[in-house]
Amino acid sequence: MTKRFIVLIGVLAISASIILYLLHFVIFQDAHHILIYLLGDLAFMPLEVYLVVIVIERLLAQQEKKALYSKLNMVVGAFFMAVGNRLLANLLTNFREQENLFKTFSVNIHWQRNDYKLARAMALKVKLKVDFNQIDLEALKGFLCDQRPFLLSLMENPNLLEREAFSELLWAITHLAEELEARKSLGSLGETDMKHLEGDINRFYDRLVFEWLNYAEHLQTHYPYFFSLLVRTHPFQHAPTPEVSA
Repeated sequence: MTKRFIVLIGVLAISASIILYLLHFVIFQDAHHILIYLLGDLAFMPLEVYLVVIVIERLLAQQEKKALYSKLNMVVGAFFMAVGNRLLANLLTNFREQENLFKTFSVNIHWQRNDYKLARAMALKVKLKVDFNQIDLEALKGFLCDQRPFLLSLMENPNLLEREAFSELLWAITHLAEELEARKSLGSLGETDMKHLEGDINRFYDRLVFEWLNYAEHLQTHYPYFFSLLVRTHPFQHAPTPEVSA
């Protein structure tokens, strides 16, 4: 609704009230009762404003927030199914501190809210050392470049404006893809250049783990059957498998 339309509705409502009060006076000739009802209506108005503007509006805002939160987690879930889970697993094999990562981020069915809170705090402090003798940068470049259209489509989603950290993760992944694609050869990198790429990998991997922990907690709370599969297959354990064992 435009501002002009709202003002017009207000003027019409006030005019209708005045006309009805005048009609009441013309018919019944009783200004005393008109004033009684008018003051009664005015006395109730502050409470009515509170109920409508504060209480009802807040309830509606909470419902909208829940709906938006659900949509955002659907987007995050699509990201991890297509890109995130593979990046978590493939890059993990190229880090020299795997055992520490296993101890910190090995989500299981017994995790509580405080476990996720501590793990998220650790995720943002992780500084990983990449083993460039093990990592296949050409394969990583190919995968990220293939997924670029999907990543860009996610960044175009207006709902992500409400989740800045996830948007930064997508930008960090896209930046690494551009860095790898810009180099003519990835097989003969200098030590300084490797340090630079290590920084780019760290920049998105800590955010990736952080968002993965948020996603895992969401699944544990709302979708236990999806969470069961995540617990069995996530890479922060020695023998991930989708098969259910006793």
